[in-house]
Formats: sequence, C-alpha cells, structure tokens
Amino acid sequence: MIEGIAGLKELVGEHLGYSPYTTVTQEQVQLFADATGDQQWIHVDVERAKSGPFGGPIAHGYLTLSLGPMLSPQIFAVTGIAMGVNYGAGKIRFPSPVPVGSNVRLGVTLKAVDDIDGGAQVTQEFVFEVEGASKPSCVAEVIFRYYE
Repeated sequence: MIEGIAGLKELVGEHLGYSPYTTVTQEQVQLFADATGDQQWIHVDVERAKSGPFGGPIAHGYLTLSLGPMLSPQIFAVTGIAMGVNYGAGKIRFPSPVPVGSNVRLGVTLKAVDDIDGGAQVTQEFVFEVEGASKPSCVAEVIFRYYE
C-alpha cells in the first residue's frame, strides 16, 4: 500500500514490483478482436497462424497493454485518495509477441509525480513480460491522475 500522493512522491524512480503471471487465452484474444474489430488472422485464425511468422496465434498488442488495469492493482494500491483516473499514455512499443497460451506479468516503475490542481499526475513505466522470453512484449509510459 502506498499512502497518498506524499507516499507516491517518496517512491519516484523505484521499481514497485511484479504482478503474478496470468495466461493469455484464445478466448480473450477472440473477445478483444470482437470488441475492437481487429480480426487479423495472426490473432483469430488458429490454424492459419500455425504456419505464420510466430508459429501460432498471438495476442493483439493493445490487448497486452489492456491487461494493465487488471495486473497493476496486484502490485500496488494508493490509499488516502478520493479517486484516480487513467489520463493517457506516452510512448508505447511492442518489442516481442505474446503467443496465445503464454504467461504474462507486469512490472511497474514509478517515473514521476507532478502536482496538479487537487492532486497529482503520476507517470509509470509498465513493462509486460512473457515468461521465458528474452525481450519484453510491451513497454509503455502510462499516466494516471490521483485526486485527494
């Protein structure tokens, strides 16, 4: 637990930890494809994907990024605030694929805490890793606003 904005400020530059691993399923990939309209075969056509560049279906990059709201609370929570909102993102990259059936975890580093009216803008680096992979699958600057 991190106590309020003051507690966040004390942790700038610190790695906050890792989430447990979660398995990415074909059902999740299909539901994401249905929700976004991105039905590209490397995600949803399991048989065709087996002969594709990744040897099987892979998760959408933005599906990987969207695991952040599920995984980050498993790493830390901020107490003593009235509310928090997702403010946006900076640089996002997808250096390596997330094969369907693989285990993914999130690591979070607190990069900055800047005062705003009524609270703080908090910049974090989210790094998503596939178990056993040599490179991260997604690296993103994620920005939240916390209000007191």
